[in-house]
Amino acid sequence: MIGIVCEYNPFHNGHALLITRALQEIGPDEAVVCAMSGDFVQRGEAAVYSKFARAEAACRGGADLVLELPLPWCLSSAEGFARGAVGLLAAFGAEHLAFGSETGDVKALEELAEALLAAGTKEEIKALLKKEPQLSYAAARQAVMETRIGERGKLLRNPNDILGVEYCKAIYDLHLHVEPVAIERVGSAHDGEGRPGLRSASEIRQMLLSGRTIGGEVPQEALAVYENERRLGREVRDRANFESAILSRLRLFDEAYFRSLPDAGDGLGERLYQAIHRETSYDAILAAAQSKRYPLARIRRLCLCACLGVKAGMSEGVPPYARVLAANEKGRELLRERSGKGTLPILTKPASVRELSNDCRKLFAFGANAHDFYVLAYSGRDERKPGLDWRTGPKIL
Repeated sequence: MIGIVCEYNPFHNGHALLITRALQEIGPDEAVVCAMSGDFVQRGEAAVYSKFARAEAACRGGADLVLELPLPWCLSSAEGFARGAVGLLAAFGAEHLAFGSETGDVKALEELAEALLAAGTKEEIKALLKKEPQLSYAAARQAVMETRIGERGKLLRNPNDILGVEYCKAIYDLHLHVEPVAIERVGSAHDGEGRPGLRSASEIRQMLLSGRTIGGEVPQEALAVYENERRLGREVRDRANFESAILSRLRLFDEAYFRSLPDAGDGLGERLYQAIHRETSYDAILAAAQSKRYPLARIRRLCLCACLGVKAGMSEGVPPYARVLAANEKGRELLRERSGKGTLPILTKPASVRELSNDCRKLFAFGANAHDFYVLAYSGRDERKPGLDWRTGPKIL
């Protein structure tokens, strides 16, 4: 079984290519299981299409089964995001973990992971941050790694390599029997300019925002899903659709609440609180809170955590259940095979969560409330009804 950690915001040709190459390298008969972020993604934004639509598009584009990564892990740092997703895939039974990488050198990524987990590394990074407080955590970590292991430390400037290192760290830290498989990335970087047909998800979202067609950038089967979502008014092209909802939530809370949020240390919680009570737009709040030490993605995650009630500590460990969002026939066979095996409950019916532990019920309800918030950005008013998470089962192809 091949596991893939993903957001698919949206699923595009590069994602389909990674699945194809992973099957070529690991084995064509393997099942491909994805742990995918829900309606909100790790860069601190709402996904352009709902988790249900993105999961269906993924299964139509080559995945066999898509599991939901619950909200607290979606809005965590790269480390928490990776730990939650890799832990979920391993608990479900994945034996391989395939991921895109700028370097494609899994040994180099494993060496970096081991160096980051080595005794004294955290203290060295903290000491550098204290000495040079203008540095971001990411910059300080890269500097320490370049000192410790040389040129390979520079891989921490590459977004996919960073995630690859975090996946390897999660495998080591959780003592998982999972083999990491780095697939060299083809096409553009996350925010770069790619060639037609292999553009990044970021470029494709910009194309959607400007009204351009994305037909050549995504598999035709996935495009049909996206076009249907657009016809129904279930597309989130611009976070401006959320602005009033976000501002109304952010202004409700006191300074202590912002200090309780994940990754709000080093004075960031207080800084964000002050920006919220001084600025008049969401973009102005982000700009006021951002600095070299506090990158924009971290500020956006913090704002969404505040709006949705995600507090520090909620993404510890790994998710306590696996919720199925979509599956094809091979995925259904895998579900039948996994039924009753292991200790991880598998949810194919949302209502079944009521039979699980109190922690599972609370986590599911938490995500359901976040989906109710998400649909407020839809242009189709009839699509904004609450409670959909409790009534929507997996898409079976």
